[in-house]
Amino acid sequence: MSKPFKSGFAAIVGRPNVGKSTLLNRVLGQKIAIMSDKAQTTRNKIHGIYTTDSEQVVFIDTPGIHKPKHMLGQMMTSLALATLNEVDLVLFLIDAEQGYGRGDQFIIDFLKKTNAPVFLIVNKIDKVHPDQLLPLIDRYRNLYTFKEIIPVSALQGQNVATLMEQIGEYLPEGPKYYPDDQITDHPERFIVAELIREKILHLTRDEVPHAIAVVIDKMKEDEKRHLTEIQATIMVERTSQKGIIIGKSGSMLKEIGTLARKEIEALIGSKVFLELWVKVDKNWRDKEEELKNFGYTSQND
Repeated sequence: MSKPFKSGFAAIVGRPNVGKSTLLNRVLGQKIAIMSDKAQTTRNKIHGIYTTDSEQVVFIDTPGIHKPKHMLGQMMTSLALATLNEVDLVLFLIDAEQGYGRGDQFIIDFLKKTNAPVFLIVNKIDKVHPDQLLPLIDRYRNLYTFKEIIPVSALQGQNVATLMEQIGEYLPEGPKYYPDDQITDHPERFIVAELIREKILHLTRDEVPHAIAVVIDKMKEDEKRHLTEIQATIMVERTSQKGIIIGKSGSMLKEIGTLARKEIEALIGSKVFLELWVKVDKNWRDKEEELKNFGYTSQND
């Protein structure tokens, strides 16, 4: 007899910048969540779908849980915490190099309220000596009873296969929610906007990235020319930020566009004509209506 098919939802949670998006992209073998060395990169729940002949795991990469400083931050944190109540498994990621932080205790207090099994995933083990791992693991083990504790390097792929095997052990029997070849339930427009935002995160100064939103105004395929035309608006909060994004004689905006276009072409499989505009919307992160317009919500849709 063949084994029953297993499926379920797994939330990836943790403090900002511990490698949640890197882990998701590693598991899927393709980028769907943007990566940056700046904290709080992920703003929406990113669904990544991993499918084999025997199982399907729908990963939810949540925004880093942190103390909010504005309405957008409040939405991000409430979104991440609410996710804990709707999944079959929780992967709590920590940074082996950073070690324990107060934000971890905040998350653990919420983990105690969930009925789902929780794995402790010790990420970035390539950054520390093995002798440092056991004391770190012991500290977390004393705070919460984890079902499994798995050290990994999401960047290099160490132990990720082991992690996937263990996840399979905890999945319930269930249906195949998505087709075999689907790796995310987000539309292309969302991923395109995120890729543009990623390039801004990489290229601009510290005071700019968190004040950025990207809105896709137009995305149209010209089949005759085998070309996809994309128009996008980069929203900032201050005029000074607009100047940084545009750069001297438009140099920064051109570089953002060039790097984004290459990844978008790889994503959609066609040539891309990308037009970028920059607009100022003062303090948009504290305006509920604007947050909704830009696709941010505190609700679990």
